[in-house]
Amino acid sequence: MLFSPKIIGMYFTLTEEQIAVREAARDFAKQELLPGVIERDAQMKFPKEEVRKMGEMGFLGMMVSPEYGGGGMDTISYVLAMEEISKVDNSCSVIMSVNNSLVCWGIEKMGNEDQKLKYLPKLATGEWIGSFCLSEPEAGTDATQQKTTAVDCGDYYLLNGTKNWITNGGSSAVHLVMAQANPSAGYNGICTFIVETSWPGVMVGAKEDKLGIRSSDTHTIMYNDVKVPKENLLGPSGDGFKFAMKTLTGGRIGIAAQALGIASGSYELALAYSKERKTFGKAIAQHQAIAFKLADMATEIEAARLLVHRAAWMKDQGIDFTIAASMAKLFASDVAMRHSIEAVQIHGGYGYVKEYHVERLMRDAKITQIYEGTSEVQRMVISRAVLQDQLYQPMWNK
Repeated sequence: MLFSPKIIGMYFTLTEEQIAVREAARDFAKQELLPGVIERDAQMKFPKEEVRKMGEMGFLGMMVSPEYGGGGMDTISYVLAMEEISKVDNSCSVIMSVNNSLVCWGIEKMGNEDQKLKYLPKLATGEWIGSFCLSEPEAGTDATQQKTTAVDCGDYYLLNGTKNWITNGGSSAVHLVMAQANPSAGYNGICTFIVETSWPGVMVGAKEDKLGIRSSDTHTIMYNDVKVPKENLLGPSGDGFKFAMKTLTGGRIGIAAQALGIASGSYELALAYSKERKTFGKAIAQHQAIAFKLADMATEIEAARLLVHRAAWMKDQGIDFTIAASMAKLFASDVAMRHSIEAVQIHGGYGYVKEYHVERLMRDAKITQIYEGTSEVQRMVISRAVLQDQLYQPMWNK
């Protein structure tokens, strides 16, 4: 059973539109992503054709306003689709997450009309995909320490620096780049720029050989004397750090939904296998040791789903969702890691080989505890609110 934000007392339902989105994503994942997912993972092959089809299906600009070529959907619809895609291919779902939650959302919320008209139609339809360039070799969790610089040269900014761990780095046509434009102002001097990959001075490094999400493009990107037109400054000058933190807060809902998909996908595979595999004359699901594992998996996954959907609902309602997003990402990523491991255990030796998919989900799960804010960062956000008595109140107490 799925839960959603439409609340009548304590009853949760999905709208017909949300159900249709979920079913479309589920069918797409099974029909288009599943057939080649093992090969793409093994070869680190970017899913170019699959991403093109995702764009045609509207999965790359789900929340973008229709006037800019997007689907105009709510965040609940987005997390429903993210969960279904993530049950099968997390390289595709992280591409989808970055393009939706970080790039499209960032431009639509902070961009001027010219920027929206120029970039969003291509990004929302998948003609282009984008990347979010915040992390640096010396500025990961502490994003205030940006070493990439943007010098005001009158008609343009001169951009120099290096960004690493950039999702979509090898395939994106446009980057949102955070850079220090006024060092004396500290993090209040950081700005955000829209940079096109085709511009002189933009250089993309080698693709990272990763543990999981192996077919997604993760690269280092170097900017050497890149001339960025003044009109490509995104949002007010000096708001880059605030923009990055606000955007990442929304992005955490997408990653929480990805983690939820990994967990629920692992559970579904383990459940099906446990009903087929027989030992001592009966299906292993009939043994209490396995049945209890399945019970724990089902319970914790449902709890994670409630946290993810609640964070999405709060975002849709215009309620401050900072803490809700951190809780959802923290819990869902831990559930994904824990229960993808359990899924491998239930499969036994078969779980250790690529054919049965669960080993890939286990490898994919780890990154959800790291990117867009590590689990330790989420605990910092939550504990700070707890200690300051600023933890959001449960909705039923309002």
